[in-house]
Amino acid sequence: MSGHSKWHNIQAKKGKADAARGAVFTKIGREIAIAVRDGGANPESNGKLRDVIAKAKANNMPNDNIQRSIKKASGELSNVTYEQITYEGYAPGGVAVIVDTITDNRNRTVSDVRHCFAKNGGNLGNSGSVAFMFDEKGVLVVERKPGMDEDEMMMLALDAGAEDMKADEDAFEIYTSPADFSAVREALEQQGLTFLSAEVDKIPQNTVAIDDPEVLKSIQKLLEMLDDNDDVQNVFHNAELPEEEDEE
Repeated sequence: MSGHSKWHNIQAKKGKADAARGAVFTKIGREIAIAVRDGGANPESNGKLRDVIAKAKANNMPNDNIQRSIKKASGELSNVTYEQITYEGYAPGGVAVIVDTITDNRNRTVSDVRHCFAKNGGNLGNSGSVAFMFDEKGVLVVERKPGMDEDEMMMLALDAGAEDMKADEDAFEIYTSPADFSAVREALEQQGLTFLSAEVDKIPQNTVAIDDPEVLKSIQKLLEMLDDNDDVQNVFHNAELPEEEDEE
């Protein structure tokens, strides 16, 4: 997992978090709609919904907003049909990019995503063109508070079923298989832990160093444009950016 740090990604976004909070809540609301559609509105019987609620709480989404999104999804399932679509492509410099979307208009979304790539010197590829360069992992980020022992946290994570843990000065990143993500998260919650981030990520197997400042600028602009699109849920890439400012 060299070159990848979810904690650094979170830090990089803190400065613009308030301005983007409404957009984040809107995107999580769509994830809630998908989860409710697939498994019902009761979190106790819908593990996918529990995972999305955990992600919502990690993003400081108020409980009222969460409940309102669940009720809205329950009432509007017949009126709005969302689908999850993943796009793959290349940014300048040979950087691989995966774009996860939730949309009610496939034509609009693919047009918007293609435009983002084309405007910034990249190109949209076929399904499977870059996915093989990434590993899917559950990632749980826990803020490292004074007195928290690394060895104890590692044992706690492993006992819960995690695969690995990476310690940072300010946070612990706990990695799971996608299949074990929910169980590990819930086991750690029962131990009293709360998360700065809790979701399944696509982690690059290798990263690409960018030496040309103009290429770097184009990559960053592409990632920003994608991230700002309402239909885009997550953007994953394998570029080495300054201070790991990933757009995930």
